[in-house]
Amino acid sequence: MDLEKYVSRTLRWRLCYRLTLQSILLIVFLIHVASGQIRYSIPEEMKKGSLIGNVAQDLGLDLKRLRSGRARIVTGESMQYTELKTDKGTLVVNERIDREQLCGDVTPCSFSFDLILENPMELHHVTVEVVDINDNSPSFHQHDMQLTIGESSAPGARFVLPAANDPDVGVNGLQDYNLSPNDNFILKKHFNSDGRKYTEMILERPLDREIYPSLSLKLIAVDGGTPQKSGIVNIYITVLDANDNSPVFNQSVYKANVMENAARGTYIITVNATDADSGSNGLIYYSISKMQGSIDSLFGINKTTGVISLSGQVNYEKAKKYEIRIEATDQGALTDSSKVIVEVTDMNDNPPVINVMSFTSPVSEDSPPGTTIGIINVKDLDSGDNGQVNCKIEQNAPFKIKSSLRNYYTLVTDTVLDRESVSEYNITVVATDAGIPPLSTNTTFNLKVSDVNDNAPVFPHGVYNAFIVENNSPGVSLLKVRAQDPDEKQNARISYILDVNDVGGSVSEYVSINAETGVIHAVRSFDYEQIKQLVFVVKAQDGGSPPLSSNVTVKVMIQDQNDNPPQVLYPVQTGGSLVAEMVPRSADVGYLVTKVVAVDVDSGQNAWLSYKLQKATDRALFEVGLQNGEIRTIRQVNDKDVVKQRLTVIVEDNGQPSRSATVIVNVAVADSFPEVLSEFTDFTHDKEYNDNLTFYVVLALAVVSFLFITCLVVIISVKIYRWRQSRILYHSSLPVIPYYPPRYSDTLGTGTGTLQHVYNYEVCRTNDSRKSDCKFGRAGSQNVLIMDPSSTGTMQRIQCEKSILDEPDSPLEVR
Repeated sequence: MDLEKYVSRTLRWRLCYRLTLQSILLIVFLIHVASGQIRYSIPEEMKKGSLIGNVAQDLGLDLKRLRSGRARIVTGESMQYTELKTDKGTLVVNERIDREQLCGDVTPCSFSFDLILENPMELHHVTVEVVDINDNSPSFHQHDMQLTIGESSAPGARFVLPAANDPDVGVNGLQDYNLSPNDNFILKKHFNSDGRKYTEMILERPLDREIYPSLSLKLIAVDGGTPQKSGIVNIYITVLDANDNSPVFNQSVYKANVMENAARGTYIITVNATDADSGSNGLIYYSISKMQGSIDSLFGINKTTGVISLSGQVNYEKAKKYEIRIEATDQGALTDSSKVIVEVTDMNDNPPVINVMSFTSPVSEDSPPGTTIGIINVKDLDSGDNGQVNCKIEQNAPFKIKSSLRNYYTLVTDTVLDRESVSEYNITVVATDAGIPPLSTNTTFNLKVSDVNDNAPVFPHGVYNAFIVENNSPGVSLLKVRAQDPDEKQNARISYILDVNDVGGSVSEYVSINAETGVIHAVRSFDYEQIKQLVFVVKAQDGGSPPLSSNVTVKVMIQDQNDNPPQVLYPVQTGGSLVAEMVPRSADVGYLVTKVVAVDVDSGQNAWLSYKLQKATDRALFEVGLQNGEIRTIRQVNDKDVVKQRLTVIVEDNGQPSRSATVIVNVAVADSFPEVLSEFTDFTHDKEYNDNLTFYVVLALAVVSFLFITCLVVIISVKIYRWRQSRILYHSSLPVIPYYPPRYSDTLGTGTGTLQHVYNYEVCRTNDSRKSDCKFGRAGSQNVLIMDPSSTGTMQRIQCEKSILDEPDSPLEVR
């Protein structure tokens, strides 16, 4: 017994545990399903701006998330019934909502839309149920109905009455029909397969045309709203005589199928009714009930054969099934009715529709693979396989399309983009359904790739060479450097800068560069003898952030001009001393006397020197080598050749025009040094004469003029003095006794001695004081021009005087 209790308790405990676990799993599942979906219920005809609900609160979203995620409502309908207030997180009415227009007879009536957020992408499904209000009254297709009924109609005869239409649903929709009180007819109510009511008027008591030739009834349709609304149709009955058999259909319900978009005139079905009467009372005419609105615009019936055909265009997306009320009427106006149900078969007649939810352009070229550039929504109104859509990118492009949610696709980058290769893409997205044949739709996205500064400027050459002739004008253009940057706008705006380089100082002292054009100008005039080549670096820097740059080397080769004359290095031309080359009188032909050495600081042919003998004391004795400047004898030296030989050699370069320098070479033809010294004095005179010829000509002219004026004054003074002396002697009564001091000349110029008392001497001195000479001159005092080799060529006046008293051989006094 205890064992049974224990087993029973264990089983009950396990059962409770399983039920509890199942309940928990069911609750978790329900919570998971509800997550991301909300549903609201509102009445129709609400004013614009009316509050529907707080979406942010109901979904548990932060307002910042709504703004950062660019929250928006996505619906495939053309009319946007709701609006999302992202600043408050509320959902409000955006357009008037008419439930009847939105859903028709469908109940419950609702519309759905998606709330999309980005970064990361979220999708929340929102359903808004529209609750009907009693804003429509029941109405009939026509206000009056004409019926013709034979008096012989048997009780139980049925007459189809028009159906009322009330767009409202539920309790606000059509609820009941009422027939005005009468003695002959009662109202019979029926329901269609879709739940709608329709009525028939049944003859309860036979008609008597003789008593009531016509009847007038009212059919009243009422709804269940508060307040209640109604609609009325007037029924006018004309009583005919004696046709007591009504037509009868062989089927109460006919069923048929038709393909949507079928051509007009397509056969659908044939209905058949029979009448037991004969003759004209047995003739039956078929018709489509006029009480069904516009159904007769889609279907037509042959009134004699009962063949139903398509007279309009049917669309599966609008209506999947049609119910046609068919009436058969004989000549006596007796009728029967039947129903034809036509089901529409779907065809793949709707291509997919692509709606662009978002698209980002331009996109930066450094965006990583997988960057979202667009979101699209694809819908197909067809059903089944005809509504299954597949999306792909048409061309081979660095993009791919992904789908993580139903009917939503994300367009992302597949690789790294490069604007310099492709700056713009036309991305064609093709949506194709699975119908036979398949239908497709394409949408093209024009995506521009924005630039980033990922390319440095590039010079087309590694080294730029420029040539310029020296002595150029400052500011002259040397060359133009040009770099290319495949980036665009500011990232491709290149500035050119000189890099610092030691070329005897800053490179900016020699050249400058235009920062925008890259034109390099010479800042100053170049001198080939100071700098032959200028090498510097130019940097091209773009305007990106951070900027990128590249360098190029520029070589400016300075070309020589013949702007420097030759410079004689030997023999050295000095003003303080004389240099002479000695040639022995025994020298043979070709004897090397000396070599004129000259240089030219120019280069090339401007520095090619040639030597020529311009003038010489004896041209037949010496020659100069044209290329080497060697002075050699061209004949045998003999005793008749003078000791002092003066050669003028001109050194000329090969420039255009050529420049030259002149050098004087003194040559002494002698076998001993004392012989040379005897002729040495004239060397200085010749040199000074050659160097200062102009100066001495001017000086001589001035001295001659001065002496002329002085002599003229002296002569006049002497003449006047003698005249006065003669006048004094002539008038004096005293005897004149001439008196002459001993050893002096007389006063009037008539001397009594035999020797003159004052002598002038010419003293000539050389650099060597041991080899001086003194010459006697004539009596009196005389000026002499002497060359002083130690001086710089100035003329000095030296006067040598000697007073001889008694002894003619006394020593000389030299001043």
